[in-house]
Amino acid sequence: MATHNQKAWSVVVMSTLAFTVCFMAWMMFAVIGIPIKKHLGLNETEFGLLVAMPVLTGSLIRLPLGMWTDKFGGRIVFFVLMVSTILPIYLIPYGDSFIHYLVTGLFVGAAGGSFSVGIAYCARWFEKKKQGTAMGIFGAGNAGAAMTKLIAPSIVVAYGWQMVPTVYAVMMAVTAAAFWLFTYSEPSHKVENSVTVMDQLRALKDWNVWKLCQYYSIVFGGYVALSLWMTKYYVSEYGFDLRVAALLAAAFSLPGGVLRAFGGWMSDKWGAHSVTWWVLWVSLACLFFLSYPQTDFTIHTVNGPETFHVGLTPTVFTILMFTVGAAFAFGKASVFKYISDEYPHNIGVISGIVGLMGGMGGFLLPIMFGALVDLTGIRSSAFMLMFGVVWVSLMWMYFSEVRPLDAARHRRRKAADTLE
Repeated sequence: MATHNQKAWSVVVMSTLAFTVCFMAWMMFAVIGIPIKKHLGLNETEFGLLVAMPVLTGSLIRLPLGMWTDKFGGRIVFFVLMVSTILPIYLIPYGDSFIHYLVTGLFVGAAGGSFSVGIAYCARWFEKKKQGTAMGIFGAGNAGAAMTKLIAPSIVVAYGWQMVPTVYAVMMAVTAAAFWLFTYSEPSHKVENSVTVMDQLRALKDWNVWKLCQYYSIVFGGYVALSLWMTKYYVSEYGFDLRVAALLAAAFSLPGGVLRAFGGWMSDKWGAHSVTWWVLWVSLACLFFLSYPQTDFTIHTVNGPETFHVGLTPTVFTILMFTVGAAFAFGKASVFKYISDEYPHNIGVISGIVGLMGGMGGFLLPIMFGALVDLTGIRSSAFMLMFGVVWVSLMWMYFSEVRPLDAARHRRRKAADTLE
């Protein structure tokens, strides 16, 4: 008979594996979308819509999935969710129109909702002081975005892009079976039957929840959007072939997933506020440099005109993207540390709301990236947009958290001085 601790870690390990596979399927259009774009002759905005469509479903479904996890338990909800995506993934190659890929993308996108199930399922197996670490380990399944970039291009080159969904469908079926065999249910983790849907949805009136949504729309929504966009960016901006572009794009996606576990530990140690604050500042600094487009300018000197080129080399660009990916990984963990600290009794529904809004960022941003490129002709406009979004979040955090904390510290010092 397995002990509670053994069950808890088995749940975390299998949930992380399942989430990784779900994320691989969720992100597959980042790779197969490139040959589909070429085949159908799509423009940048249409490509953005194609790769973002699975993210729409994966975002919208997160809230009900979080609520169902609170009601019915994470094990059964996670298993049914994985099984429901197998057929849509398998059917992707059996069509030849833009609408077909959009529709199948919507159904495949349900896999992205697995996050709000697994995060609550894993957290409830641990005491509060270890929840950040457990959720961080589970969240490392975001590395599925990097796994897709490492695996899918090789399949495309060897067998054609149509083989990718077939392989992923088989992988999802095997993972679902393994998940059911090596995970456990705990009735005490469910909310009381007396708790209604309206009771759960009252969280939508909490402005603090919306603030966490804003943070998560950057660290997760931005991560998803850039994971979908980076392979094509390397191809268009630097002229790399699909395999090299996907490999370099993985330098952003991989730390954005794997380091999330470390971000959970950091949040347990230093607190969600401190980690999130520095995540936003580091991201803002990197995005400032990433926003600058490739530029040629001429200076008229005494010796005649001198032309200079300013722009990021592939190496510098990749280093900056790696840094942003690491920062986003820490931020994804710290936002959910906020949730476990402030909403311990309804983690499922709060994580569903926050996950939904973060996912919507991942849906809207690629479309906006494509539209900006079509409108301006500047590929780095995607990073200009991200810079503005991060700046807004920093200002919100400063006025809602940093200034009140500084004022509280000032009052405590003044009271201590008065007592002396």
